[in-house]
Amino acid sequence: MAEGIALSLVPVGVGVWSAGSRPGTLHPLAVQALSEIGIDISRHAAKGMEAVPGARVEAVVSVGAEEVCPVWLGSALRVHWGLPDPAAAPESERLAAFREVRDELVRRLPFLLGEAP
Repeated sequence: MAEGIALSLVPVGVGVWSAGSRPGTLHPLAVQALSEIGIDISRHAAKGMEAVPGARVEAVVSVGAEEVCPVWLGSALRVHWGLPDPAAAPESERLAAFREVRDELVRRLPFLLGEAP
């Protein structure tokens, strides 16, 4: 979700990558939560760290609260936002959990990207 939101905020041509230590599959509720605010990530795919062009990275944001985050050894700015994994919420609360994480990312990412009001 962070990649989709960040891409909606930056100018065309600015690179944004999302990767994880154990990439799985794109969760359909992530797609739904972002579609509710006009962002289409339906063609995105979960990627591992090897997919990130390290030499181009200026900032690394880790968002996991429960999982082990990969170590970034480059010189990029590093920020950690310990957000809960919405997929781990009880099924009856899962969509609400995806919306909560989405809304938190929408609040935080503009500050990181220098787009805050």
